[in-house]
Amino acid sequence: MTQPRPTSSDFDPALRKLVIVVVLGAIMTILDTTITSVAVSTLGTQFHTSLSAIQWVLTGYTLALSASIPLSGWAIVRFGPKTMWVGSLLLFIAGSVLCGVAWNISSLIAFRVVQGFGAGMILPIGQTMLARAAGPARMGRVMSAVAVPAMLAPVLGPTVGGLILGHLTWRWMFYINVPLCAIAVIAAIRLLPSDQDRDRDRDVTLDILGLVLLSPGLGALVYGTAQAGSGTSPTDIRVVASVLTGVALIACYVLHARRKGDAALVDVRLLRGRNFAAVNVLVFFYIGTLSGLTALLPLYFQTVNADSPLRSGAMVAPLRLGAMMTTLITGKLTDKHSPKLLLLTGLPVVLLGICGLTQIGPDTSNALVVATLFVIGLGHGMIMPAAMSASYQTLRHSEIASATTATNVSLRAASSFGVAVLLVLVQRNTEYRTPGSEAFTRADRAEDITHSLTHAFTQTYWWALAIGAVAVLPALMLPRKSAQASTSTATEKTPSTSGVRSAP
Repeated sequence: MTQPRPTSSDFDPALRKLVIVVVLGAIMTILDTTITSVAVSTLGTQFHTSLSAIQWVLTGYTLALSASIPLSGWAIVRFGPKTMWVGSLLLFIAGSVLCGVAWNISSLIAFRVVQGFGAGMILPIGQTMLARAAGPARMGRVMSAVAVPAMLAPVLGPTVGGLILGHLTWRWMFYINVPLCAIAVIAAIRLLPSDQDRDRDRDVTLDILGLVLLSPGLGALVYGTAQAGSGTSPTDIRVVASVLTGVALIACYVLHARRKGDAALVDVRLLRGRNFAAVNVLVFFYIGTLSGLTALLPLYFQTVNADSPLRSGAMVAPLRLGAMMTTLITGKLTDKHSPKLLLLTGLPVVLLGICGLTQIGPDTSNALVVATLFVIGLGHGMIMPAAMSASYQTLRHSEIASATTATNVSLRAASSFGVAVLLVLVQRNTEYRTPGSEAFTRADRAEDITHSLTHAFTQTYWWALAIGAVAVLPALMLPRKSAQASTSTATEKTPSTSGVRSAP
C-alpha cells in the first residue's frame, strides 16, 4: 500500500534532510554539464584529435543523460527511491573515475556515456522523492530550496573548469566529482529512510518496447536539434534524419503508451489532467525560450563585443542572480497563494525583459544589457517553483514517479528545441548581414559591421519573445486555488491511495 500524500505545511527536519541530500547529489551532475565546456581545446591538444571528435565528449554525455531519463520512473517503482538514488550516484562516480583515467579520445567518450547515464536519473529521482515527501502544501518551498544551488552550478561550471585547467591537469575535471559525490552517497545512506515494501512494487514489469521507442527517440531529437544549434545547416542530412527519427519514435511511443495504459514506461494519460497538461505546455515553451536565450547571450557578447568565453559567461550571471533572489521568496508565496498568480506575475516580467533585449543598439552599454538580464532573472525565479507546485497539485502519490519522468522528458526536449531554433535564426540573420550579401554592400566600416550584427541578434530576440508569449496561454488555464487549499480538498475527498497507479 502507498502512503497518503503529506498534508502538513510545516518544513520539518526530515524534509530539510531530504533537501540537503538531493542538493548534494544533483549539484555535481548539473555542474558537470558545463565544467567540461572550457576544456575542448585542451582535450584536442592532449589527444591530438579534431574539434569534431572532442565535441562528442560533450554530446555523448548529453545524449546518455537524455536517454536514461525515461527509465527513472520505472526504476523508482521497481527498486525504491533510496536504492536508485544511491545506485545512480555510484554510477556517476564510476563514470567520473573512468573519465579521469581515459587513455584516448574513444575511451573518454565511452566513459562520458557511462557518466551521463548515471546523471540522467539523478534529478528525476530526486524530484520524485521531494514531491512525495513534500506534498502540494510544501512543494513551492522545496523546489525553491533545490533551485538555488541548481542555478549556481551553470555559472560556476566554466569558472571551476578554468581554475582546474590553470592549476591541475584536465583529469581533475572528472576526479573532482568523486569526493563530492561520495559525501552525497554517505549523506543519503545516513539520512534517507530505507526503502520499504510500500515504496516499491517488485512485480512491476519494464515496458521494453516503450524504452526502445522513447529513449532513442529523445536521444535522436536532442542530437538533431543540438547539431542545428551548433552551426550545422538545418537541411543537413544529420539534422533532418535525427529530428525526423526522434519525432517518429516519440509519436510511436505515445500511441504505444495509450494502449499500454498504466503499464507504460511513462503514463501519457496523465496529460488528461488539466493542471499537468497546462504546466507541461507552459514549461515547454518557457524553458525553450529561456534555454535559447542563455545560449544566445554569450554568443552575443563574444560576437558583438569580442568578449572572451569566460567573460561572456560571467555577463549572463546576473540573470541567475536575479532568479535566486526571487526564488527564495516565491517558494513560500506559492505554497500560500495560487501558483497561477505567481506565474502570471513572473511571465510578464520575463517577457518585459526580453522586449528590452529587442531594443539593444550598437551604442547600448553592457551595464544596461546586464540590468535587463537581471530583470529577466527576477521573473524567472517566480515561474519554476510555481509551475512545479501547480503540476503536482492534483496528482496521486502513485503517479508522481511517472509524472516526474514525463516532465523531465519535456524539459530536455524543450531545452533542445529552444537552443536549436534561436541559434539557427541568429545564424541565418548573421549570414544575411555578412560581407558580400546585399544587405552588407555598404558596411565597409567597423561600426557598420557592429550595427548589422547587433540587428541580427535583436531580430532573433523578437522570435524569443513570441515563443515565450505562448507560455501565457496555458498559465491562464490553471485554477486559482492555492496549494494548501487543494491539499485540504484532496484530504477531505480522497482516502489513502493504493500502490497501483490509477488513471487520472
